[in-house]
Amino acid sequence: MIDSFDLPFRPHRLLRSGHSQTLMGWLLSGSDQPYTAKRHEVILDDYDRLLIHDDCPEAWQPGDRTALLIHGLSGCHLSTYMVRIAGKLNRLGIRTFRLDMRGAGAGMSLARNVYHAGRSDDLARTLDAIARICPASPTAMLGFSLGGAVTLKMLGECGGTPPGNLDRAVAVCPPVDMKHCADSISQPRMQMYERYVVYGLRNHVSQQRNKVSDSFLVEPRRGLRGIWQFDNEVTAPSCGFESAADYYRRCSSGPLVPRIRVPTLILTSRDDPIVPGEQFDDLCLPRAVTLEITQHGGHLGFICSAKDVADRRWMDQRVIAAAISDATMANRRNRFAVEG
Repeated sequence: MIDSFDLPFRPHRLLRSGHSQTLMGWLLSGSDQPYTAKRHEVILDDYDRLLIHDDCPEAWQPGDRTALLIHGLSGCHLSTYMVRIAGKLNRLGIRTFRLDMRGAGAGMSLARNVYHAGRSDDLARTLDAIARICPASPTAMLGFSLGGAVTLKMLGECGGTPPGNLDRAVAVCPPVDMKHCADSISQPRMQMYERYVVYGLRNHVSQQRNKVSDSFLVEPRRGLRGIWQFDNEVTAPSCGFESAADYYRRCSSGPLVPRIRVPTLILTSRDDPIVPGEQFDDLCLPRAVTLEITQHGGHLGFICSAKDVADRRWMDQRVIAAAISDATMANRRNRFAVEG
């Protein structure tokens, strides 16, 4: 059962389009919370390493709830939504672990490989590591954008035997059909988004290659601007796929959603310009999965009026409600709604 946050999403009156919601979600300042996390390394089977950033509230006790947050494409533990939501969870007494996926953020120099939509085993190993750190504590997993897609893939693969102490999950704006999303963002009207995404990916790969002398990554050629081309010429050969089409087919999480047995919320919007809402229309949902599609919200936007949520971040409230246990939710609903 997924906890409810019963205030419906009403977009800010000046942000009625998916584009404006997406851009303002990115432009609005996030949290100025100072970095005080403890770092833990997770060693993978191929000896690449991941970093998790552990923020532990002072009042937290063994057995209290924990949460794992997974960033999206070109993100890391410092992405504004990661810092912001981790801070709000900390204020509720939830111990949070922000993951830098393979080769991302502070863990860029620790991996010869790079993260992608199929790295579900990495999440399983991370959950096992958190269970060793906090053996008696239930864990909620919160994935955003690409991180949400990897979350759903792992949940489908594990079925009724989740790794670690995982007992619930949230996936926000997840690209469950990789080909559909690649086709959509490649349209001429989406050129601004595609160029921004590919520019970030090219820079990331170049930086990682410079930091890791024996990196497996293929150097992107000059002039590469399309997401299909990037995945075909860089992601696929770097990560063992035959082509971009092979990567999309093997790593899309949609076909695995029917196998999910862990209580899971999928939150997305109809007007998301990056992860189109129609890809969810034919998604086969098991009883454990709740799908919420708002008419507006953009991609990781969901900016509302301050009359509804103090800091205008409706998404945060919905994600937090789904991440907290029933008993904790009953005791603390009013508190986090006021704090925003």
